[in-house]
Amino acid sequence: MAEQNVYTLLVEVARKDDDGLPEDATGAALVCYASGVSEDEAVRETVAILKQAGLNPIEVIGHGTIEERLAEGHEIPEEERALMQRAQDENAVIVAQMEAFYGDEEADEA
Repeated sequence: MAEQNVYTLLVEVARKDDDGLPEDATGAALVCYASGVSEDEAVRETVAILKQAGLNPIEVIGHGTIEERLAEGHEIPEEERALMQRAQDENAVIVAQMEAFYGDEEADEA
């Protein structure tokens, strides 16, 4: 059996009826920790779970395993490590952070 790793994923979600986001939000970004034998599997599982939760994932950006992140010089606080360990122990997807978008975020950057 292949070894499970925990991947850090940044997921962008668009609005959908009954998605639970704040009424005036235009979407949201979620930081998730997901276990899987590969990053592709972790992404598939995360998208499936978020869809089951009524969200509308439109883009997923993988940031690698804890080892890959540490090799890139990321500082990973103990709280984050604990959530990653929980994802590993429970073979689960953990939503660690969610930030709603308001207004036309992309137009502000143009």
